[in-house]
This record gives sequence, structure tokens and C-alpha cells, in this order.
Amino acid sequence: MSTVAEGERRVGVTLQRHMALTHYSRRALLYFTMIAGALVLLFPLYWLVSTSLKATDEIDVFPPIWVPSHLLWQNYVTLFETVPFWTYLKNSLLVTLTSVVGTVFSSALVGFSFARLRFPGRNLLFIMALSTTMIPGFVTLIPQFIMFKNFGWLDSFSPLIVPQLFANPAYLFLMRQFFLTLPVDMEEAAKIDGCSYFRIFWNIALPLVKPALIAIAAFTFLYNWNDFLGPLIYLQSPEHFTLQLGLAQLQSQYQTHTELIMAGSALTVLPCIALFFFCQRWFIQGIVITGVKG
Repeated sequence: MSTVAEGERRVGVTLQRHMALTHYSRRALLYFTMIAGALVLLFPLYWLVSTSLKATDEIDVFPPIWVPSHLLWQNYVTLFETVPFWTYLKNSLLVTLTSVVGTVFSSALVGFSFARLRFPGRNLLFIMALSTTMIPGFVTLIPQFIMFKNFGWLDSFSPLIVPQLFANPAYLFLMRQFFLTLPVDMEEAAKIDGCSYFRIFWNIALPLVKPALIAIAAFTFLYNWNDFLGPLIYLQSPEHFTLQLGLAQLQSQYQTHTELIMAGSALTVLPCIALFFFCQRWFIQGIVITGVKG
């Protein structure tokens, strides 16, 4: 009997070791895959920074030079001396931040109206608003240009800012869905206390959908901050150029300042990276949130 029990114990120990080995092997494979994927995604960022610190004769060579022989921080100084970087930055911040505020507020306000107000044709108007997302932007590009030209808005920030002050259909749908998850009891209690619809929206509803607001603000910031086509079409004076359009002026038919373009791009991408690290937890919360438990 003792021999049988000893054999069963050894089999059990072997089985446990095998299970533990399988578990750690799977975790090691998972971590290896995640690290490899992260390195692949981070390589373009590394190449961007590396190229911004290279000398001109180290850029267009084969095989490529992965690490600069000397870190030329002077490229960043030359960038500020070559182009009015601070002017481009001011213009980009003006267009981007104004667009963020306008888009977030208008999308939230209209989304709340569709979710809580009762008026004739509400569903039809909502469907019409969503149907505009199926129209490609290039279809309306020429009519918009003609309209803004007749308004006298060319070579100004108005064509880039004013359309952002109206609710975006995709964000409108997102905000409506979030507002629909809020308990109606809070709205009814606020009405009994004498609150208007706007005060309910501003003081009660908005704080409860903060994850959606931050997600919309982040997406709007990234879109307008990296927008190149809009400024290219509507802006003509160099003093009105945004960062994306201003850095493109470093590339011409006869010469391309690759190291300066990479230096400017490295500085331009910093706010996007900071925004990602700041908003990532709000993105996750915005996905998993389903309502208010009470």
C-alpha cells in the first residue's frame, strides 16, 4: 500500500510541475509577443527621433545608420532659426483647442437633446444626422470651399474652426447613447426642485458622462492637431500656417531638410503622446461604463 501511495504522490507532483511549466510557458510566450509588438510599434518613433539627431550625410545612406555617430541637438536649434515654429505652434493650438471646446460642447448638448427631450420628428432628425456620416468628406470639399470663399473666409481660421462648433454626427451618437444610460429618476427629481433642462444638462448629466467627454476631446484634438488637408486648402499666408503645413514648407522641389522635418515632427508628436498617457484610463472607463448604479 505504501508503494502505491508513493507512486500516486509522485504522479501528482509530476502533474503539478507539468501544469506549472505549461502555465509559465504560456505567460512567457504572451509577454514575449507583447514586448515584440510594442517594439514594432515603437520603432517608427525611435526612427523619428534618431533621424532628427543625425547629420545630413547619415540620413540617405544604405545600409541605414541606426544610431547617429554624434547626437546633433543643433538640428532643433536650426529648426527654430529656419521656420517661425512658435507662430505655427500658436496657430495650431488656437485651431485645435477652439475645435475641441466647440465639438465637445455641441455634441454633448445635441446628444442630450435627442436623449431626453420629446419633440415631433426627433427620431427622423436623429436618423438624418447619422446618415450624414455616410457621405465622404471629399464629396462636400468643393461646395464647402465655394461657400467659404463667398463668405470671405479664405486665408483665415474660420473654415477650420466654425464647422467644429456644430455637433459631429459620430460623437452625437456616442453622447446620446451615454445619456440614455443615465437614470430618469435623477432628471425627475431635478425637475421637482425647479431645475431647467439646461441646468439638468450642465450640473447633473455632464459630470456623469465625463469619460465620453474626455474621449471625444482626445479624438478631436488628435484630428485637428494632425490635420494637413484643411490648412493646405484654406490657409495661404505663412503667418497663418499650422504646424503640419509649416513643416511641409521644409520640403521643396530642389531640397528637402529631412533632419529639420524630423525634428519638428518629434516636437509635434509630444502633445499627442502626453494626451494618450493622460486619457488612456478614461478611454477604458468610457468603454466599460454602462450606467449609474444606485
